[in-house]
Amino acid sequence: MRQLMKVLLLFILASTCDHIAVAAGFSSSSSSEAEQPHFKAEQIIKFSKKVEKTLAAKGARVAILARMGRPASELPEGMHFTHVAFVVYSEITTKDGRKLPGYAIYNLYQQNDHPDISDLVQDYPVDFFSGVAELEAGIIIPSAELQMRLLEVISSPTYAALHDPHYSVIANPYTLGRQNCTEFVLDVTNAAIYRTGDINKIKANEKAYFVAQKVNVNPFKLMLGSMFSKEVSTADQPGEPVTATFETIGAYLGKYDQGSEILNVKPD
Repeated sequence: MRQLMKVLLLFILASTCDHIAVAAGFSSSSSSEAEQPHFKAEQIIKFSKKVEKTLAAKGARVAILARMGRPASELPEGMHFTHVAFVVYSEITTKDGRKLPGYAIYNLYQQNDHPDISDLVQDYPVDFFSGVAELEAGIIIPSAELQMRLLEVISSPTYAALHDPHYSVIANPYTLGRQNCTEFVLDVTNAAIYRTGDINKIKANEKAYFVAQKVNVNPFKLMLGSMFSKEVSTADQPGEPVTATFETIGAYLGKYDQGSEILNVKPD
């Protein structure tokens, strides 16, 4: 009976114009192991190198990187990218033991077997883009000052301390109890801006200055989603559901971080 109801829910959601696919349609915050490749390996490698060259040409030490885990047609209004992470210029050790300069990516990923639980995972551009639905990347390059502050936070215990493993694909950035990849990136960014690891102070500043994205979906469908999909929760949504997105984070830094820049990268 439960499986039948879940199939029915998927049909209802897929057949409506507000395009909320359950969980994966919002976030696709799974590791590449859980995602079906849509492009050949050489295409992924070539595109990943282009993203790295774009970051290097801008002299980026730390940036915010986004990918499209779902086709744009399947995403709710106001959302374009589905997964967001930090990309950090690092010394990378190859399988044969060589140490080379490159970019490492610091992610919050859902567990494959427990999609309502997340882990902090480090991977690399080829891994990051291997399961995308479309080859397109969003990049936010913070100001040089904020990049240095972000490096401090990412290399400190504060980074892991800000992680809440209770995952919801539509986590509310103003409240505690649930978190997704975009809220985590926002929390870490504000830890760097305000130089604090105090989550209550971080949330107070997010409520004051950050404008979240409204979740454009029928409340009844959202209720069904929270009943039958573990990765959809409204437990942290006291009112009209909202969430953080790549676009809202970009607008936030564009307003309050002078010198930040937003880029869009597509294949040649």
